[in-house]
Amino acid sequence: MTLQMSRRGKQYMETAQSLLRAAMSMTDEVVATRLKLLADDYQRRAEKASSVDAAKPAARSAAGPEYDWSKELV
Repeated sequence: MTLQMSRRGKQYMETAQSLLRAAMSMTDEVVATRLKLLADDYQRRAEKASSVDAAKPAARSAAGPEYDWSKELV
Protein backbone atom coordinates (compact mmCIF):
# COMPACT_ATOMS: atom_id res chain seq x y z
CA MET A 1 0.00 0.00 0.00
CA THR A 2 1.40 3.37 -1.02
CA LEU A 3 0.69 6.19 1.36
CA GLN A 4 0.90 9.78 0.21
CA MET A 5 3.04 11.75 2.65
CA SER A 6 1.34 14.80 4.20
CA ARG A 7 3.15 18.07 4.75
CA ARG A 8 3.49 17.30 8.44
CA GLY A 9 4.73 13.80 7.63
CA LYS A 10 7.33 15.22 5.25
CA GLN A 11 8.61 17.53 7.97
CA TYR A 12 8.98 14.59 10.34
CA MET A 13 10.83 12.64 7.63
CA GLU A 14 13.20 15.55 7.00
CA THR A 15 14.00 15.66 10.71
CA ALA A 16 14.56 11.90 10.75
CA GLN A 17 16.93 12.13 7.80
CA SER A 18 18.86 14.96 9.47
CA LEU A 19 19.19 12.88 12.63
CA LEU A 20 20.45 9.91 10.62
CA ARG A 21 23.04 12.07 8.85
CA ALA A 22 24.22 13.38 12.21
CA ALA A 23 24.39 9.83 13.57
CA MET A 24 26.54 8.72 10.65
CA SER A 25 29.11 11.43 11.43
CA MET A 26 29.33 10.59 15.13
CA THR A 27 32.41 8.89 16.50
CA ASP A 28 30.72 8.16 19.83
CA GLU A 29 28.70 4.99 19.29
CA VAL A 30 26.37 5.66 22.23
CA VAL A 31 25.36 9.06 20.86
CA ALA A 32 25.04 7.66 17.33
CA THR A 33 22.75 4.87 18.56
CA ARG A 34 20.54 7.33 20.41
CA LEU A 35 20.27 9.54 17.32
CA LYS A 36 19.32 6.51 15.21
CA LEU A 37 16.63 5.56 17.72
CA LEU A 38 15.31 9.11 17.68
CA ALA A 39 15.30 9.07 13.87
CA ASP A 40 13.28 5.82 13.94
CA ASP A 41 10.77 7.51 16.25
CA TYR A 42 10.45 10.44 13.84
CA GLN A 43 9.88 8.04 10.94
CA ARG A 44 7.03 6.41 12.87
CA ARG A 45 5.61 9.86 13.61
CA ALA A 46 5.77 10.71 9.90
CA GLU A 47 3.81 7.59 8.98
CA LYS A 48 1.24 8.18 11.70
CA ALA A 49 0.85 11.89 10.87
CA SER A 50 0.35 11.11 7.19
CA SER A 51 -2.28 8.47 7.86
CA VAL A 52 -4.11 10.75 10.33
CA ASP A 53 -3.92 13.72 7.95
CA ALA A 54 -5.18 11.57 5.06
CA ALA A 55 -8.18 10.43 7.13
CA LYS A 56 -9.28 13.97 8.05
CA PRO A 57 -10.87 14.94 4.70
CA ALA A 58 -12.65 11.59 4.52
CA ALA A 59 -14.06 12.06 8.00
CA ARG A 60 -15.28 15.55 7.11
CA SER A 61 -17.04 14.37 3.97
CA ALA A 62 -18.61 11.44 5.82
CA ALA A 63 -20.03 13.83 8.41
CA GLY A 64 -22.31 15.33 5.80
CA PRO A 65 -22.57 18.64 4.02
CA GLU A 66 -21.72 21.78 5.89
CA TYR A 67 -24.45 24.25 6.75
CA ASP A 68 -25.31 26.56 3.88
CA TRP A 69 -25.21 30.05 5.35
CA SER A 70 -26.34 31.63 2.06
CA LYS A 71 -29.91 30.48 2.80
CA GLU A 72 -29.92 32.64 5.95
CA LEU A 73 -29.84 35.82 3.86
CA VAL A 74 -33.37 35.32 2.52
